[in-house]
Order: sequence, then structure tokens, then C-alpha cells
Amino acid sequence: MEKTATFNRLLQIMDDLREKCPWDRKQTIQTLRQLTIEETYELADAITDEDWKSIKEELGDILLHIVFYAKIGAEKQQFDINDVINGVCDKLIHRHPHIYGDVKVQDEEEVKQNWEKLKLKEGKKSVLSGVPVSLPALVKAMRLQEKAKQTGFEWDTTAQVWEKVKEEVNELEEVVHTGDQNEIEAEFGDVMFSLVNYSRFLNIDAENALERTNKKFQRRFQHMEALALEQGRRLNDMNLTEMDTLWNKAKDLEI
Repeated sequence: MEKTATFNRLLQIMDDLREKCPWDRKQTIQTLRQLTIEETYELADAITDEDWKSIKEELGDILLHIVFYAKIGAEKQQFDINDVINGVCDKLIHRHPHIYGDVKVQDEEEVKQNWEKLKLKEGKKSVLSGVPVSLPALVKAMRLQEKAKQTGFEWDTTAQVWEKVKEEVNELEEVVHTGDQNEIEAEFGDVMFSLVNYSRFLNIDAENALERTNKKFQRRFQHMEALALEQGRRLNDMNLTEMDTLWNKAKDLEI
């Protein structure tokens, strides 16, 4: 009952805002789209940092967007929030026959395989068709590989994948000497794709791993800038050896 009351409170606030607030009245699904993308990335940042306070806040923002879209959908006589919730409930029940039916599964991999088979029965023409076109390339690579895995298109061992990584790196090294930018880019993409594949076998989220490194680099570089200012200098005035010394000091500050 408490959860229902809380959710109904949000729905009422949405109704009030849509009726009384000039900004909220003006919004459409198109104007909300970019804001929704931003909120999703803000949630992703909070998850990377394991900032639970921010995760809670960002989840609330995304929930607001869901309610907002449903409100607009109701106004357009397309669907309402009940349709949204019942739709996902029905889909979850249908795609979990090992819970709501008599299908037996051994592990999570069989669950994933059954999920993809059910999607094909629902009309999907390819197991890869559910991967959004606009996903960032690194995330898309991971999802494509995970989808393909459900058909059995997968390496057997981690060692095999690592050998493929080395093979792609060698091919990149060879083509670099040709100066053919198109081929270099293609081989570089192959290296990245194979590294994403390797990350899966290591049970690592490649996107999250890279973002952690981005944050680490940013943090250390800003420490370098601060250390340089303490000397009354800027990085632009230093040579690489001097900057490398500051870089090592910045690393020591994190220990």
C-alpha cells in the first residue's frame, strides 16, 4: 500500500505540472529525448562511482521521465502508465517460462538462450535486431557479442580470445606501415572489438573499465596542473620530462 501511495503521489504531481507549469506543458517526446539521454548517462556515472545517493536520485529522475512519456502518451490517446506497466509485466512473464511455466533451465546461460528464442518467435528476424542502432560503439560491441553468444557463436576459452586479440594487434601493426587510413581504421576497430570480447571472458564491463580509466586520467592530470601552479608554472611551459615527474607525484597522491 505504501508503494502504491508513493507512486500515485508521483502521478498526481505529474498531472499538476502538466496542467499548471508552462515548461512542463510545452514538453513533447522530442524535447524530452535529449534530456532522457543525459539522465541515463548521469545514472551510468553514479553507478561507475558506486555513489548510492546519486544512484537513488538519478533513478528518480529517470522514473519521472517514464511517467512524463506515459502522460504524453495518454494525452495522445496512445497508451497510459498502466499500459506501460502491464506491458512489461506481460513480457517478463512470457519470457520467464522457467518461473511462470514448466520450462526447466540449468543456469543463467540457458535463461538467456531461451530469452532470445522467445524474441525470435515474437517476430524478431535476427538475434541482433534488439541492439539499438544509436548505442555507443563500445556498448554496442558488447551487446552484439552477448547476443551472438546465445546462438552458440562463441569462443571456447579465454586463451583463444587472447590469441585473437594478439592476431588483430599484429594485423594493425602491419597495416600501419602502409599509410592507408581506411585500412588502419578498420584494423583498429578489429582490435577494439576483440578486446571487448576479451573483457567479456574476464567478466569485465569494457565500457565501465574505460570510463574508470578516463576518470583516473582526469583526476591525475588535474593533480599535475595543481602541482605545476604550486611551482608558479603551467604545464604548457614544461617539457615532457618535467611533466612526467609531476605525473608520478600525482600518482603518489592517490596511494
